[in-house]
Amino acid sequence: MPRDYYEVLGIARNAGEAEIKKAYRQLAMQFHPDRNRSDKNAEERFKEVNEAYAVLSDPDKRAHFDRFGTAGPGVGPGFGDTGFGTLFEDIFENFFTGGGRGRGSRAARGEDLQYELKITLEDSAAGLETKIQIPRLERCETCAGAGVETGSRLETCDMCRGAGEVRRSHGFLTVAQTCPKCQGAGQLNRAPCRECRGQGRRRAERLLSVKIPAGIDDRMQLRISGEGSSGSNGGPPGDLYVLVRISEHDLFTRQGADLYCDLPVSFAHLALGHDVEVPVLGGATRLKIPAGTQPNDVLRLRGKGLPHLRQRGHGDTCYRIVLEVPQKLNARQREALAAFEAASKEERGPLAAAFFERMKKLLG
Repeated sequence: MPRDYYEVLGIARNAGEAEIKKAYRQLAMQFHPDRNRSDKNAEERFKEVNEAYAVLSDPDKRAHFDRFGTAGPGVGPGFGDTGFGTLFEDIFENFFTGGGRGRGSRAARGEDLQYELKITLEDSAAGLETKIQIPRLERCETCAGAGVETGSRLETCDMCRGAGEVRRSHGFLTVAQTCPKCQGAGQLNRAPCRECRGQGRRRAERLLSVKIPAGIDDRMQLRISGEGSSGSNGGPPGDLYVLVRISEHDLFTRQGADLYCDLPVSFAHLALGHDVEVPVLGGATRLKIPAGTQPNDVLRLRGKGLPHLRQRGHGDTCYRIVLEVPQKLNARQREALAAFEAASKEERGPLAAAFFERMKKLLG
């Protein structure tokens, strides 16, 4: 014996058509197999709810059930056309298709584009205004973006009747699929525009002026709104992203707004101190090397670096001290160094003294 269909839907025996439909909608959504994967109980409840609705939504079958307590012939897991299919489509249309059905050609936003712009470190420091040539899709002026020849118009697809999709039944399920004839557009183009081949857009190149702000860093992007490809069917255009790439510099490397440069210096200049000419971006200046400066020390010239991109002021230019040891010595140099070595034999610098002290402890 079947269960009480009123009990299955959770409604009173005198419930009206709207109440029956509302109860079915809620339960069908709750127990649908696609929302309860691997849950056999939910699958059975889903079938039971469908069967109950198939009976109670049909006046004759409901009267038979009220009188005899049975569903009557032709009702069960494979029940036939009861009007249920239309309601099921309505409830699960978005569930199966991922969205509403098509209604003719829809406006679509144009594609975003990216352009790689190479600049120098000097350009980054000073800022730059330049022009770039952008290949993109633009609205076809011949057909005004419609994609059809002048005097012609799009026709409603005779397969899907403009819906953009067709529906196929699988048992008691009705599944929507994209119309194969119009590819979901809902319309057919019998006379495509010769200029754009029916696309409504054509390839073109656009010359744009781009302003690069001072202090921009490598791999930063600038967004230029509305300068991407044109939209289709009246849709808005996409955006253009300008990817900035900064060429490698011969002398400087960059860390934020600071510039770094390796500065070769002789032992004598490090020991005695020295005033040396050094490069800065766009020129040169003087740098004082204090006596006793060590290799790998970093000396800074404040405010001689790149401008900060989003704040005031500049970074620093930094010079890493590199000790340059001569590969060949003349006689006078050898004599001078030998004399220096002889005078220094009994003295050790703080680094050497600390090193040998640690070695002594390690060796016991």
